[in-house]
Amino acid sequence: MEISVLLPWVSGAISVITLLTLLKNMLSSGEKKLEERATKVENKLVEHDRRIQAIESDLKHLPDRETTHRIEMTMAQIMGRLDAQDATLAGRFEAMDERLKPIQAIGERLQDALIEQARNAA
Repeated sequence: MEISVLLPWVSGAISVITLLTLLKNMLSSGEKKLEERATKVENKLVEHDRRIQAIESDLKHLPDRETTHRIEMTMAQIMGRLDAQDATLAGRFEAMDERLKPIQAIGERLQDALIEQARNAA
């Protein structure tokens, strides 16, 4: 067998090997990028999972809808009682004010008398 007959086959085989090597390198570089991207996505997923767990643990301490409704109803009762107490106290203060008016008038008259005595003595 002559080398000239084998030469086109060898060069063709080398070309095919080169082409396959080139394709493998191109695909593996994309695979590396894909692996890097998958790692980033996985890290983000872990981060989101941690955040969700933190939110869930915070939500466990919050009251549920029924408890919140009971709190609202209790606060409404307390506000009603405070309003009634305000009205009662307002009535008492008005009565006290009426009772103190004569005492205030006596104090004013005494003050006027003392001022008048101080003027006459001077």
